[in-house]
Amino acid sequence: MDRKGLFLIYTGEGKGKTTASLGVTLRAVGRGLNVRYLQFIKSKERTYGEALALKKLGVEMEQLGVGFTWTKTPEEHRAALKQAWEIAKGALNDKDIDLLVLDELNNALSIAKFPIDDVLPMQEVIEAIQNRPSHMHLVVTGRQAGKELMELADLVSTIEATKHYYERGIPAVKGLEF
Repeated sequence: MDRKGLFLIYTGEGKGKTTASLGVTLRAVGRGLNVRYLQFIKSKERTYGEALALKKLGVEMEQLGVGFTWTKTPEEHRAALKQAWEIAKGALNDKDIDLLVLDELNNALSIAKFPIDDVLPMQEVIEAIQNRPSHMHLVVTGRQAGKELMELADLVSTIEATKHYYERGIPAVKGLEF
């Protein structure tokens, strides 16, 4: 392919990072691109509306995590992150993928409750991103994007939290959050 793949980051404290990546995915599918969508934190134990929708479009969204960091032990999270990174590295080398989404990778890289550097090494992430097939577009989402990744990116959009119904005690809404 003659086009250069772009690297997009959606980060920030506001709601809409995954939603933005889904919009890019929708456009890519509409244009006939081969898309792979990997989620680093979300667990296979739950059902997500976005996964159901993408499946209807022929895109499998893979949940590689075990949920929020407070829902499982550090060992469970570390094992899941290690396996997720191995899958992501394979995807980052796959010449058949036109758009790869690494949803919640920023969240995973910014975990501070337990060590992750040995199972998800930042330098290895940077090298894998830099060495991906030249045509591959890459979208990375999640809070607290690291400076090193933002410097590599072609686009960084920071989504701010101005107001959220969580603040009024309204829990996650089916169809809006999951």
